[in-house]
Amino acid sequence: MMGPAHSLSGAAAWLGVGAAAAAAGHTMPWPVLLAGALICAGAALAPDLDHKAATISRAFGPVSRALCEIVDKLSYAVYKGTRKPGDPRRSGGHRTLTHTWLWAVLIGAGSSVVAITGGRWGVLALLFVHMVLAIEGLLWRATRGSSADVLVWLLAATSAWIIAGILDQPGNGSDWLFTDPGQEYLWLGLPIVLGALVHDIGDALTVSGCPILWPIPVGRKRWYPIGPPKAMRFRAGSWVELKVLMPAFMVLGGVGCAAALNYI
Repeated sequence: MMGPAHSLSGAAAWLGVGAAAAAAGHTMPWPVLLAGALICAGAALAPDLDHKAATISRAFGPVSRALCEIVDKLSYAVYKGTRKPGDPRRSGGHRTLTHTWLWAVLIGAGSSVVAITGGRWGVLALLFVHMVLAIEGLLWRATRGSSADVLVWLLAATSAWIIAGILDQPGNGSDWLFTDPGQEYLWLGLPIVLGALVHDIGDALTVSGCPILWPIPVGRKRWYPIGPPKAMRFRAGSWVELKVLMPAFMVLGGVGCAAALNYI
């Protein structure tokens, strides 16, 4: 999938979680619903940090480009070191390590640790990074070109500061779901895990599939490209993605939001 569809699917997924949480009696305060949807929209772009042309690899200038090189080399090294006889040879690390359930869980857990140990600045850092990605993904037409980068960063920093301030207010969700002392913002890892998994599922629908299950082997392959039957797959950027899936994500997100806020 392309970046905009990934971001929309991430936002819709978190709004769906909000609807499920409301049905289960753990209703999200609206700041958690909003922040989680934006974080999940941004996190749904993050697995492509192994690809130099991806939105996330360009979103933070030289910093993200350098990190992309590191992640690509790391992913390729892990692929090469763990492949089974049935896995094909390859020259790069795209759609390997960062496109697995294990990576999603580790990134989410690491983010939760940052949130509860880093204090306000840790929370602000997580919000800022994912706000930048959410803006780049959801408003892709308005953020094209390097001249827009500074404006995106300023908007993301302002949004992160405002959202953190709202969440800090009593009853607004800093302790949603995890209520023990010292567990404030522990939930921030959840939309990050979900965003990464939604990205992987989206890529699994395309012609290349996605090795979500790694390191669990499937037959003679450890990097088995999970996906539906080939007749049901589509190419990234095709009309199926643009004309069917993206509108569907918008509708599902709207329904999920209404249900999460107990309007339906």
